[in-house]
Amino acid sequence: MGTYHLKSPAPARQTGAPLRVPLARPAISQVQVRHRLCSSCASANPVPTKPAAPDHRDLGTQQELFMTSIYSPGSPIFLPNGARIFNRLVEYLRKQYVHYGFQEVITPTIYKKALWAKSGHLENYADDMFTVTSTSPSRADVTEAGEADEYGLKPMNCPGHCLIFAAQKRSYRDLPIRYADFSPLHRNEISGALSGLTRVRRFHQDDGHIFCRPNQIEDEISKTLEFIRRVYKDFRLGSYRLKLSTRPENHIGSLEDWEHAEGSLKRALDNSGEPWTLNEGDGAFYGPKIDVILKDSDGKEHQTATIQLDFQLPKRFELEYQAPAPELEAKGETTTDPELLAVSGPVRPVMIHRAVLGSAERMFALLIEHYNGKWPFWLNPRQGIVLTVNDSEPVLQFARNTQKVLLGTDSADVHVSPSGLAVDLDDSARSLSLKIREAKTKGYGMIIVVGPKDIANGTVTVDATGGLQTGDKPAQKNLVMAPEELLQFMKTKVDAYE
Repeated sequence: MGTYHLKSPAPARQTGAPLRVPLARPAISQVQVRHRLCSSCASANPVPTKPAAPDHRDLGTQQELFMTSIYSPGSPIFLPNGARIFNRLVEYLRKQYVHYGFQEVITPTIYKKALWAKSGHLENYADDMFTVTSTSPSRADVTEAGEADEYGLKPMNCPGHCLIFAAQKRSYRDLPIRYADFSPLHRNEISGALSGLTRVRRFHQDDGHIFCRPNQIEDEISKTLEFIRRVYKDFRLGSYRLKLSTRPENHIGSLEDWEHAEGSLKRALDNSGEPWTLNEGDGAFYGPKIDVILKDSDGKEHQTATIQLDFQLPKRFELEYQAPAPELEAKGETTTDPELLAVSGPVRPVMIHRAVLGSAERMFALLIEHYNGKWPFWLNPRQGIVLTVNDSEPVLQFARNTQKVLLGTDSADVHVSPSGLAVDLDDSARSLSLKIREAKTKGYGMIIVVGPKDIANGTVTVDATGGLQTGDKPAQKNLVMAPEELLQFMKTKVDAYE
C-alpha cells in the first residue's frame, strides 16, 4: 500500500486582517470538493455497488452440480447434472487425444510403498500422501523383513506409466509414446485449506506422459502448448499467462540435467511466441515445469495446465530404448556415418509430464464461475426440457414420445445408440407460464412446448435462446419443427462447439 502525506492546515486568519481573494482560479486538480447528501437524497439515489463475483460453491448448489460430505472431506460428490458436465469434459479431451497421438491407459489407485521409494515421492512428497494398511493381519502383504507392507494412494500417475513403458522392449522407432490417464488421484491437503472444487483431496487430472527421444523434446513441448491453446480457445477462457518454474532446493538429479531441461523449456517458450515469466526455485523435485495460470471471477490466480520435463524418473526406473549411435542419440544429435549407425545400444528416454486442464475439479470450478452458470449448449447439463400445455392424454403421450426421440431411446432396437443429449420432461398439471419461468431459471438451453395444435401438425415449438454465449449467433424464440428435425438441430449445436 502506498504512503499518504497529509498537508498541514493553513494558519488561522487573525481577527481584523483583510480578506485576500485570489486573482486566479486554482487548477481543478488542486481543489477537492466533498458533496454531502441528506438522508432522503441518499436513499433516493443509492450509490451503485459492484455485483458480487460468481462463486462456484453457490452456483454448484443452485444448479445441483456437486455436494460435499463430512464423511469424506475434500472429496466432491458429483450429482447427476455435475456428472454430465464432468463426463463431457472427459469426452471432449478423448476426442482431442486422437489428434495429438495419446493412448489412454487405466492404472491402479494404490501402490506399494516400495514404488514410491523408487520414484522419490516417499522422500520428497510423503507429507502429501495417504498411507493404506490392512486391518486384517492374515490378509496383509508381508515384506522380506516379515513386516506388514504399506501401500500409498497415488498422488500422481507418472510411476505407473513408467512401469508400462518398462514392461516391453522399445525401439527409437516407437518414440514418442504418449499415455493419458483419467484415474482419480489423492493428495493430503491440510483440512483448513479445503474449499469447494478448487482445493480438494481427491481429484481427477487429465494426466499425460510422453516418452520421447532427446531430439524430440522441443517439438513435443511445442505440440503440447498448441494443445493447450486449442482447448482454452474452445472453452473461451480468455487470456492466460505462462510461468517457467526452475530447480527447487529439494531437487533430485545432477545440475547438468537440470540446466539441459530448463534450457529446452526456455527455447520452446521463446519459439511459442507467447509471453512468459520466470519463477525461480518453484519447479517439481524431479524437473522444471511450465505452468498455465488462469484468474477466477474474484481475480485470484489458479494453476491449471502444466508441462514438466523429467530426466530423473527414467533413470530411477531404468527405462531405455534401443537406437543406433547411442552416444550421439543420448545427446540429441544425429549422424549419417555408417560405422556409427551400425552399432546400436540402450538410450535413456526423456519423460514429459503434461496436463491440459490440470485438476478437472479445479477447472470445473473456474468454468462454473467463467460462465456464471450459463453453460454453452454442448456442456449444459440441462440442454432441453419438454413442457406440456395441458395434461390431456394425447398431449402427454406426444410429449413423452418427443423426449424419447431427443434422447434416442424411441427405437425398440437396443443396438441403436442414445443421442447423448440431456432432455427432461415436465408434464405436471401446472400452468405453462409457470413451467416456462422455472425452466428459464434452471438454465435450460432449449424449451420445447407441446400442445394440441402441435399434435395435429406433428411438430413442437422451441425457444432456443437459452445458453447463448458471447459471439454466438442470435437464436430464434419460436421455432416450429418435427421432433426428428429438432434432434438433428440439437446435435448440430453440440458438434459446432466440439
